[in-house]
Amino acid sequence: MSTVRRTLVVDGAVTSYLEAGAGEPVVLLHGGEFGGSAEIGWEHTIDALAAHYRVLAPDMLGYGQSAKLVDFTDGRGLRIRHIARWLGLLGVDSAHFVGNSMGAINLLVDATSAAPRLAMRSLVAICGGGEIQQNEHLRALQEYDATVAGMRAIVTALFHGSSFAADEVLVARRHESSVAPGAWEALAAARFRRPGLDAPPPPSADRAYDRITVPALLIEGERDKLLPAGWAGQLADRIPKGHAAVVPEAGHCPQLERPALVNALLLEFLGAQTGKEQLP
Repeated sequence: MSTVRRTLVVDGAVTSYLEAGAGEPVVLLHGGEFGGSAEIGWEHTIDALAAHYRVLAPDMLGYGQSAKLVDFTDGRGLRIRHIARWLGLLGVDSAHFVGNSMGAINLLVDATSAAPRLAMRSLVAICGGGEIQQNEHLRALQEYDATVAGMRAIVTALFHGSSFAADEVLVARRHESSVAPGAWEALAAARFRRPGLDAPPPPSADRAYDRITVPALLIEGERDKLLPAGWAGQLADRIPKGHAAVVPEAGHCPQLERPALVNALLLEFLGAQTGKEQLP
């Protein structure tokens, strides 16, 4: 399946995205770690879904090849509004959405708000719910110093298997993305705070989940180092059409660590929403 990179200017901001396939649109929102991007976050997902759907995977603001913008008061809201405007310019009035980590949290934040911006046909949150654990792995994500060693610590935090942090090509690839012009500055700036001011609390899992009326699948990595065990089932129980799945032997990015299992879950879930019986 051929994947094409395209560029669209959204309210003055250059927006880069990957597109593949045809059919009902599926939007993939990548994670928010330093060095994250659509290409890196969904490299094992796009082709599997594009065999059945029109897949759209943007580099969110600050990441990949998209504009390096910072909003110090509403960074999450800025990215949600940006995705909504981008889809509007593409003529996509509604879509199925899949997010990982920050991308998943953004979807849940929007879907549980009083006035959602994203017209969702269904929602999949991969490792983007529950209370983020305060530990050395979260610190690795928050205090990245743009070094290769720092990126290796991020990779260690994201994956269960030790082979990922030992993969020099993978670490170098993510490091290169993290130090592209403006990339580190945009993400680091979003973490700035006035001297003496307490650090902001992490994203809370306490939301109005009953507002989510579309089918939702929450996917948990069994060995996630950043989220507590059981979060997916707990949140799915609060969503009227919620379902949960646990990917064994996987960390915070199961779509990269156990892609065949995650692709099968996505195709089964999306097939149930679209009336298609699909095989990965």
